[in-house]
Amino acid sequence: MSVSMVDISGKDKTYREAVAEGKIYLRKETIERIFRNQIEKGDIFTISKVAAIQAVKKTSEILPLCHPIDIFHIDVDIELKDGFVKVIVRVKSYERTGVEMEALNGVTVALLNIWDMVKKYEKDNSGNYPFTKITDVRVVSKVKKQNNQYV
Repeated sequence: MSVSMVDISGKDKTYREAVAEGKIYLRKETIERIFRNQIEKGDIFTISKVAAIQAVKKTSEILPLCHPIDIFHIDVDIELKDGFVKVIVRVKSYERTGVEMEALNGVTVALLNIWDMVKKYEKDNSGNYPFTKITDVRVVSKVKKQNNQYV
């Protein structure tokens, strides 16, 4: 079986936007530490947002069949909820291919970064993570517009 990147050379550049989201479930005590900004490694919101932005920009380096594309805007929102942290990433571009993988990559890396920053508080006595889990990573919406018309 051969492997190849999809040929998009015949496609016109079009406005593209994708929004992805995901959750990381944490202990109640860890959520309270985040709320009080008492995480030893630093500000979880700022660092995770930067991690998401970096991940979006490097998607084609991580996923071998993704095209390197120009990204025009990245917005990262992190929400503290009851029992979990939700990450939402919006990516905008004017390209020949969509930006769903970039948005998903940003969400996933932000969630992994949160895990890394709080793992000290999530471990049980045996060093495992019985309560911590990343779930519900998905594309929430996708927009494609050409000549100000949705396509």
